Amino acid sequence: MQASKNLKLAAGCLVLAAATLSVHDARSAGPAAPREVTPTGTGFAGVYGSLPADQVEFLSSPDTIKSAALSGAPTLVWEALEHGEKVECLDCIATVAPLLYDANAKTREIAAWWLRRRIFGVFGAGEVYSQTLSTLQQSTNPVYRADAAYALGEFFLVQGIAPVATALMTDSDSGVRVAAASALGRLNDDGAGALASALGDSSPAVALAALASISRINSFSGASSIAALTGHSSIDVRRRAVEVLDALAATDSVDVVAAAAKNDTDAGVRAAACHALGTFGSATSNDASAMAVLQKLGARDPDTFVRDQAQIALQRL
Repeated sequence: MQASKNLKLAAGCLVLAAATLSVHDARSAGPAAPREVTPTGTGFAGVYGSLPADQVEFLSSPDTIKSAALSGAPTLVWEALEHGEKVECLDCIATVAPLLYDANAKTREIAAWWLRRRIFGVFGAGEVYSQTLSTLQQSTNPVYRADAAYALGEFFLVQGIAPVATALMTDSDSGVRVAAASALGRLNDDGAGALASALGDSSPAVALAALASISRINSFSGASSIAALTGHSSIDVRRRAVEVLDALAATDSVDVVAAAAKNDTDAGVRAAACHALGTFGSATSNDASAMAVLQKLGARDPDTFVRDQAQIALQRL
């Protein structure tokens, strides 16, 4: 038994010694030369260098992109364009551009995403971007104008702000105005006051789109125009207005929001107003008026959710 243990121990020592020698030899030989992976050339190598094909995503060929675009099948289009992000194909542009007006919203979005990454063939005079501007400004089809507005938002060019803002202010179709309001959000701009003006649009959908974009852009100074929407006839608009005031920490709107919390007929609006009062109060050193409203609602509101929101907001003061 002891002899067997000794043999096993000796074998283990030999394995350890061999491994140590192997590591020593590898260190003595110095570090391996780094593999060159800088992209060079064209096609696959132009994007991934000398990386093995099994270590990278597959690239869509120009024929794949054109075939998928012509098929109009959403999943084929999405896959082909996503895997063709860095594939330059001038011939593909004319095939992909019509997808900006596809019935599927995601297809329109990814088409604009792919097109805006082109080095050539999209942003020159008379090319896709210019054509999209013309469609927004001149097409008699409101669906095409709306799709063009969305596309301009996805192209992320500052030159698109003015025409989109104009469409928001002047287009006769509410669907186009909704698209234009959304595009300004994507362009991170208020359109020189166009978003604030859109809050008074006759269509609740336009007001909601404007509110969504206002909550997305870096700066907005028209909080008073948002506060006015707390008396809107649409429940959705009233609730969203309160939520945006909350997100902007518009503490000068505390009285308007407190009135909504106390008087709005919709529990969802009252609950949103309670949350906003908690934000405003914490931002204004425990505002006494907000606390008084929340204490009353926390004890007496007929809706359980509103009472809960009031109690939670009180904890934030």
